[in-house]
Amino acid sequence: MDVPELVIFDCDGVLVDSEDISNEVLARALSAAGLPTSTADALRDYKGLILRDVVARAETRLRATLPDGFAEAFERDRVLEFRRRLKPIVGAAETVRSLRAAGMKVCVASQGKLEKTELTLRLTGLRDLFAEDALFSAYSVPRGKPHPDLFLHAAAAMRASPGRCVVVEDTTIGVIAARSAGMRTLAYAADADESALRAAGAEILRSLADIPALIGLA
Repeated sequence: MDVPELVIFDCDGVLVDSEDISNEVLARALSAAGLPTSTADALRDYKGLILRDVVARAETRLRATLPDGFAEAFERDRVLEFRRRLKPIVGAAETVRSLRAAGMKVCVASQGKLEKTELTLRLTGLRDLFAEDALFSAYSVPRGKPHPDLFLHAAAAMRASPGRCVVVEDTTIGVIAARSAGMRTLAYAADADESALRAAGAEILRSLADIPALIGLA
């Protein structure tokens, strides 16, 4: 592959260190709703899923409907924890700046709602690194990851050919989505199962700072 036209970043776990926070809050919420869940359980069973799929999977396990307002209360509590604890992934800002300085188009494609992505990028000082119209959400397409819809939508909006896009992900379902879209995929494997990411078709990335060299910019 030649130097790509576009680098598409996932947000949670790639740009912002939010996965542990989100899943701690989710574990507490599910446990309080009658489904005992540890943070490790939540990371294993729900990491990377769009919230409506988290709710559906939890209700299947619970064999009951979650309480009214469950999703809204979870999102509210998660925002409070983000405001207290959220940090950028090491090297995220420097890497995005280096890509932009080389003339590369960059964007963010997340399972989360746009307002969540806006908030987390703003809290971590990363929002200004992406253009106003360069944030994309699975809520804007028919199907979230592991389907390719989100990444194809982002590529079309950014006027890039899917075959000339590189995706930076951290979950197996994200890798499957990107590969299904025909895109080269780098998996930031800080806390993930490297063998599963490789099996899904990703190249393992241990530092965001390695991205420019891997895609042929240095």
